Amino acid sequence: MGSLVSVDPRHPTPVYVQLEHGLRAAIATGRLMPGDQLPTVRQMAVDLRLNANTVARVYLELERTGLVETRRGVGTFVTDAPASPKKSSRDPELRALARRCLDEAAARGFAAADLLRALQLLADQQGG
Repeated sequence: MGSLVSVDPRHPTPVYVQLEHGLRAAIATGRLMPGDQLPTVRQMAVDLRLNANTVARVYLELERTGLVETRRGVGTFVTDAPASPKKSSRDPELRALARRCLDEAAARGFAAADLLRALQLLADQQGG
């Protein structure tokens, strides 16, 4: 799992946000497939040198949004398909991310079309 998700304690982004984004990215890009089991909270905490409560918080948030499900006594698994209503609740977050990308591109002299082409190229390379 170390190569699947990583966190940098020196980065200004809180480690729980880094872990959540890393797991979301792994699911979105297919590195974690529906039915795949996540490491236990304790194992993930040991692997990433995090507090177990931090990992548990991330797992709970991912479960709340429908990306994973916890089966008592068995483990935490990637769900087949995230629930759509919960997914749409993150639209403002996605729009804010897109706005930051557009602003950064414009500050560097790129047009929105340039950014879209680059994003499409990256998406094609990742197979999605």
